[in-house]
Amino acid sequence: MNKKILYKKPDCLKDKTMHYCPGCGHSLIHKLLAEIIDEYNIKDKTIFVAPVGCAVLLYDYIDCDTIEAAHGRAPATATGIKRAKPDNIVISYQGDGDLLAIGMAETVHAANRGENITVIFINNAIYGMTGGQMAPTTIIGQKTLTTQSGRNPLNEGYPIGACELLNTLKAPIFIERCSITDVKSVIKTKNVLKKAIKNQMDGKGYSFVEILSSCPTNWGLTPVEANKWIEKNMFEVYPVKNFRDIV
Repeated sequence: MNKKILYKKPDCLKDKTMHYCPGCGHSLIHKLLAEIIDEYNIKDKTIFVAPVGCAVLLYDYIDCDTIEAAHGRAPATATGIKRAKPDNIVISYQGDGDLLAIGMAETVHAANRGENITVIFINNAIYGMTGGQMAPTTIIGQKTLTTQSGRNPLNEGYPIGACELLNTLKAPIFIERCSITDVKSVIKTKNVLKKAIKNQMDGKGYSFVEILSSCPTNWGLTPVEANKWIEKNMFEVYPVKNFRDIV
């Protein structure tokens, strides 16, 4: 007799319909984080920091304490929380405009200090919440509301590789870039997230996980097309790999 394998919703994931656009990676990443929190049994110890961006309403979906930070200031807020409550697990959850534009200083200095926090960086190469403007991660030639002829490095500069940038610093203990374009990559990403959170639980120091994620609405693509666009265009600019893993 064939047995049906039923998916059990993580206890940490609220029973609420998410507001994200179809195909957006945030909902899937929220689910992965909820599964990990359940598996580690750290729901009552976990504190998320969510700044301005598409995931600003993260607290509506993950049943953990969550603090909203001013735009770009999540690492600074996370630093204060972790230093005041060192036994808690503090996770900064940020998008590309937030982490690499207005929040560049906070990103670099928290990493440079080696704060014992976990930073999760959602890279969809565009400003999602405000309607599709160019982000620091927008790739060369990519059309956005503010680069309607495509990003030109002579005018807008080059896309910034967050992992590559942080990998020049001495203090971080874990830096990895992953994706969620297919089942295999989703499983891999969950394992990377588990490691980054376990590092904090073990008091090892600063962990940074970048996830290449789609924004079908602002890219003008279907969810399936958007995942293929990541594989065709973003993988070359942002190679999926581990940059640092200090045991």
